[in-house]
Amino acid sequence: MIQIRDEHPADIADREHLLDLCFGEARFTKTCERLREGRLPAEGLALAVEMDGRLVATVRLWNVDAGDRPALMLGPIAVDPVLHGLGIGNRLMREALARAAALGHRAVILVGDAPYYARFGFTRERVGALCLPGPYAPERFLALDLVPGALDGAGGMVRATGRVVPCALPAEEFRVAA
Repeated sequence: MIQIRDEHPADIADREHLLDLCFGEARFTKTCERLREGRLPAEGLALAVEMDGRLVATVRLWNVDAGDRPALMLGPIAVDPVLHGLGIGNRLMREALARAAALGHRAVILVGDAPYYARFGFTRERVGALCLPGPYAPERFLALDLVPGALDGAGGMVRATGRVVPCALPAEEFRVAA
């Protein structure tokens, strides 16, 4: 049985280990990571999945400005590779999107596998004239309107917004406490 819950400070080491297992150190070189640097996840949108007392999946959403529209950026989402195929990622995505909508967010963007994210309603078409500040594969840049038409006419550079990590936190604590 799995439990989807808010991420806790005690999850930091386990979350980082899971992300390293799933993505390796290359995750720190990604354009989306640049947008997350120095920021905290959107309020109420850092989720963990626990199974038998162990963290087995994680997802976070981040406040961004999508051209001239407030939006969220999803990622990374990670599920313990041993548990792939059990629907954990599907349940976690649906929970994260439902929470985002319930909190009044209007749109979500991400960089990911288009066939996987299509099942949740993400498309390349909803990106419109938006672009990211760094290298990315355009065919992997996807968006979803949580409110119909939220991204209609959006264009320009995506930039980080939202809560900034307090300067009092040491660098490695900040990276994992966020």
